[in-house]
Order: sequence, then C-alpha cells, then structure tokens
Amino acid sequence: MKARRTRAFNLAMNFEEMNKALFYGLYRRIDSYYFGSELASSGLPEGDEKAILEGVKDKVPASVFTTPYRNPVNDTPDAVRKNLREAVGLLREAGYEQRDGKMVNKASGEPLTVEFLEFQNTFERVILPFSAQLKLIGIGTSLRVIDQAQYQNRMRSFDFDVTTTGWPESLSPGNEQREYWGSAAADKPGTRNIAGIKDAGIDALIEKVVFAADRPGVLAATHALDRVLLAHDYVVPQWASNVSRTLRWNRFAHPATLPLYGSSGFPTTWWYDEAAAARTGAPR
Repeated sequence: MKARRTRAFNLAMNFEEMNKALFYGLYRRIDSYYFGSELASSGLPEGDEKAILEGVKDKVPASVFTTPYRNPVNDTPDAVRKNLREAVGLLREAGYEQRDGKMVNKASGEPLTVEFLEFQNTFERVILPFSAQLKLIGIGTSLRVIDQAQYQNRMRSFDFDVTTTGWPESLSPGNEQREYWGSAAADKPGTRNIAGIKDAGIDALIEKVVFAADRPGVLAATHALDRVLLAHDYVVPQWASNVSRTLRWNRFAHPATLPLYGSSGFPTTWWYDEAAAARTGAPR
C-alpha cells in the first residue's frame, strides 16, 4: 500500500517542467540509489547479479527479473494527464477515492494530506509546483520549515510525512547499508533508515554486499540491492548532474587524472599556474 502511494507521488511530480523552468535543463532524474557510479543497476539482471537475485527469488518483487526501473516522464500535456490518471488508479488500489475533488480514505472518509518538512527555504520553489500537481488529484499539502535542531529531532524520531534527504555512498559499500535499509534499523531512533524499510529480501541482499569476497562480487550484490530498492518505490527520486561546474580565471592547473566521481577536486588539488596566468594577463 505504501509503495502505491509513493509511486503515485512520483507519477505526479513533473520533473521535466521543473528542470526546464527552474534548473535550465541541467539535471537528470536519479534512477539508482548509487546514481552515476558503477554500482548502479541498469537493464535486466545478468550473470552473478541474476544468480544472487535467484537466491532470494521468493523474497523480492518478480518485476526485478522482467522490468528495468523507469521514472515516469512528464514531457507533454498528454503524458502529464496519463501519469496523473495512473496515480489516481494506484491510490484507489491503496484504499483511497476522490470525493468532491479530494482524495479520501474509502473506509474513514479522512482526506489524504501530506506535510513537507524542511529546515531551509531552498526547496520551496520545488515543493510548491509539486504540491500544485498533487492538488490536481485531490491530495492536500503543506510546507513546514523549522530550525535545524527541531528538524534533527523529528528525523531521529521519524516524525514527518515527506522530507528531502540523501544517503552518501562510497565506491565500496559495506555495513552502513544495514543502517540505511536494514530491518533492524527501521524502528531505532536516529538511524538513517528513515523510509522505515523492513524487508527480508533487502536484508538478505545487504548481507551479500557486506560479505562479498571480491570487487566483482561487490558490484553484483550492490546492483541486486539497488534493483530491489528501486522496485519497492520507497522514495520519489530527485535529480543530479554528472558534471562539476566552476567559474574561475584560467590561472590554475590540475592533475591529469581527476576523481572518478563527485568533485573535480577544485580547489583543493589545483595549483596556481604562472604560465596560464600570464596568458590571461592577470597578476598573481
């Protein structure tokens, strides 16, 4: 039921319009918990990854073997309407219906409302158009911005409806995955499992990641874990870019080999280049 609600929210979010109107078309929609790295799953499972998933076949969604994860695309008015209709259908399956323009619980008649919780106003320009889309299908929304101390306390006690967060990853995932997605962390105050994930298949795949014997094993297990996390629709993925942008005088040089992922290393691994500075005519 929760997965249907979250997928409905994902269908309603018009990322394409946000990207065009707010972000100058600079971003891509996130389609992996390990986006932009070799740890991200793609296509359909093959080889060792498929073997790992076959080992937990009774504990994971059948769709992981047949359907690659795709975010909805709202690039035309027809696509927007189609996705909103699908969102309404999913909410009906989850026990809601529309009455007098509002989405309500079929049994109790209680309106479906959500509060977006943030500790800064940065995301207001994103949340407001998202809220407008949700209101089109009868979901009531509000935005609450609180100070950072209050926000941390509410996160520790899982006292929120919707918020914005991220899970930092290294290229060698390990036992921190238990803290992010493991069942044992779901009800433990202060953990990073703020989605409240309790799933035997995910628990088993986390252990495959933790105890992988070599790099190919890490990749296969992480791809499998990523694929199952995505299939459960725990989150509404946001956006990212695979480039780093800097604005600077061309007075600097940098190592020939830069980090594979993340920052370009500017400015910590760059240095002043007198020859380059001379070409710009700029004093040191």
